[in-house]
Amino acid sequence: MDSAEQLQRLYLAGFELQTFDRYPKCVGVIRDNCIALLVPSVDGVQILGPPGWRMGEVMGVLTEREGRQVFQAKSEVMEATPDRLETLRKFRDDLRRLLDHTN
Repeated sequence: MDSAEQLQRLYLAGFELQTFDRYPKCVGVIRDNCIALLVPSVDGVQILGPPGWRMGEVMGVLTEREGRQVFQAKSEVMEATPDRLETLRKFRDDLRRLLDHTN
């Protein structure tokens, strides 16, 4: 699949596209405070690692701390509430569906 076509589909579905100096080969896709990094591949663009929660200029990854789920970016921690987890699940599912070349 053509990566430009994939990115256009994401944009039209309400995802914001952003580049980051820290990750020059990646394109960030953001919606509802969720973020994922995309990288070019022979089959268009693919998700690099699991999507996370935008915490300022960084991405918080979903992890467990003291028996509860949290988003963490270095020393910054944010509660992974049921609403945030549902928002992240929908973001991830929509992103995968839109990147899938069979749609």
